[in-house]
Amino acid sequence: MKRVVAAIIINQAREVLICQRTNQQTHPLQWEFPGGKIEAGEAPEQALRRELDEELGITAEIGERIAQHTHRYSGSHIIALQFFLVRESQGKIENRIFQQVRWVRLADLPAYDFLEADRELVAQLATGNLV
Repeated sequence: MKRVVAAIIINQAREVLICQRTNQQTHPLQWEFPGGKIEAGEAPEQALRRELDEELGITAEIGERIAQHTHRYSGSHIIALQFFLVRESQGKIENRIFQQVRWVRLADLPAYDFLEADRELVAQLATGNLV
């Protein structure tokens, strides 16, 4: 089982940063929240801080964990996923690995084709009650 972390980055306008995978990645052109795998010896918060630096060039202040669950993709690929809130970061966001990154209103999130593992959280975020 892969252990994965993702960031729900919220700006002052209560928009969330979402990222679109490239054609070369698995699940091409689907949307996700930035993050990645937890490496051996890393705490989830450390892994997320590292991933946000690698993917977006920011130093993030990792907030509270707002959701966690496991998801089985077809082919028995299982991930244990944790989502953390990020309200503050330093540095200008740079798109280093994605097709595109976009700030989206919470209510508009369900209009995007998200990865299966993110869809339940997307529905919860869209209500505005989670963050």
